[in-house]
Amino acid sequence: MMNILIVDDQKNIRDGLQAMLHQFPMQMDHIFCAVNGIEALQILREQSIQLVITDIRMPDMDGLTLMSRTKEERISVDYLIISGYSDFAYAQKAIALGAKGYLLKPVKREDLQSAVEHVMQEVRTRQALSQNMKHLSRRARETDRKELRMFMQGAATDETWIQQTEQHHSELWRNYRLCLLREDLLINKPGAVSSHSLESIAYEVYGKSGCICLQYRPQFILAVDASISTEVLPAMLKEQQMGAIMVMTDPQQGLAELPNSYEQVMELYHHSYLFPDRHCLLPAHIAGLEQQWELPHEEIYMLFHLIGTQNSGKMTEGISRLFHKDVLQRYHIRYTQQLCRAMVQMLEEYERVIRPYMGEEALDMECLRNLFDYPGIRDYIQALQQQMLRLNQFYYEFKCSYRNTQDLNEAIRYIHENYHKPLDLAMVSNHVSLNYAYFSNLFKKNIGKGFAEYLRDVRLDKARKLLAETEHKIIEVSAMVGYESYKSFTRAFREVMGMQPTEYRQRMRRKPGEEKSRDTAL
Repeated sequence: MMNILIVDDQKNIRDGLQAMLHQFPMQMDHIFCAVNGIEALQILREQSIQLVITDIRMPDMDGLTLMSRTKEERISVDYLIISGYSDFAYAQKAIALGAKGYLLKPVKREDLQSAVEHVMQEVRTRQALSQNMKHLSRRARETDRKELRMFMQGAATDETWIQQTEQHHSELWRNYRLCLLREDLLINKPGAVSSHSLESIAYEVYGKSGCICLQYRPQFILAVDASISTEVLPAMLKEQQMGAIMVMTDPQQGLAELPNSYEQVMELYHHSYLFPDRHCLLPAHIAGLEQQWELPHEEIYMLFHLIGTQNSGKMTEGISRLFHKDVLQRYHIRYTQQLCRAMVQMLEEYERVIRPYMGEEALDMECLRNLFDYPGIRDYIQALQQQMLRLNQFYYEFKCSYRNTQDLNEAIRYIHENYHKPLDLAMVSNHVSLNYAYFSNLFKKNIGKGFAEYLRDVRLDKARKLLAETEHKIIEVSAMVGYESYKSFTRAFREVMGMQPTEYRQRMRRKPGEEKSRDTAL
């Protein structure tokens, strides 16, 4: 039996989720609803809730903030995240906060049912595990685990502590391996695996005396009986349909070797990113990796030379070649790390050039700093590709804007030099080598008026100067500013100035004293 809380600011979604849950063939005590994180947090404080199904983006308090607050207040509850935004960053944050699944709107009935069943199974597993270990003091276990973890990670200790601690599990420490399990996370995959579920499976395989959990986060690490075949635990996980990438060290003898074993298991963990299809990585699998290399700087430079072009397809192909598994799997993981750093450095250099023109837009460089922040290397490559394509778009738009500015400046110069000749849009667009329709739209968008109106204003501006400062006849002025007929000129002049060219000349040549006298007489 389980209490569920649905959190979404849209009533139709809350009602729809509630209706689907009632249709599922599973026992639930009560279904609560909240319109935002604030209301949900209050319910969590007052009620015993096992599962929260929440939207990520909501007013007042969003789903991620709600998860953080419950962690701060030590409210034990599982989460399923629902969002209309297919954004890896949100999914990553939600998973980092312990979400059990990430579903996209509109939520499919079968996906929701599968996710809820996964969580319910996990709740039952945790309860069973808790009952099996209730005779042990929780505080004592945590203290022992903390001390072991600190020693494993290099904290100094004395020989007496090692001997005393080794006696607690003497048979295990006589012959053990370190085993690190990494969840095979897939975005939008409901029912993500948890370390507690993995731990329960490990106890089934090795028994309580043959398995010790040393660390839950950031990586789940166990010390396990080395006499049991390395194939047993992967087979059990596969049978239970629990997606996890696993690495195992060579057999070790004695607790004193724990720090060295930890270094080996972490190196294997990092290398597991190179072999995403291998679900149990052993030291033998990486023993032959090359330790010497040169980064393909020329290929990287050629790839970045495509920035600002319409060759996004070639860019994607270039990234795929650089990060092809056949290349990466030849070398130690440091090669891949150096390649990632080189790509980020180039991205930063290119962004620095165009930064003043990007406004509030920016690339997310921080998300590319650490390969191991991602569930797998494929996810990292996808994020890298996304940032490169964004940079390419910024550069392309900047180059188009710059090119358009240059073309418009040339077109305006050409108009001012040739206004007195027969001139039309086609002639000017040909002069700047732009498509007729494209140039027409570009001109109006950037100048604020159409080509014909702009040309008319240029010609009339020149005509007003000629009328005021020269003795040319009206018909001569009309020809001098590019009008083929006197009638067309006078009509355009009257529409703009509200008077005939003759009247305009008379007004401009009237002496200031005469103008003042005329105004007084009126």
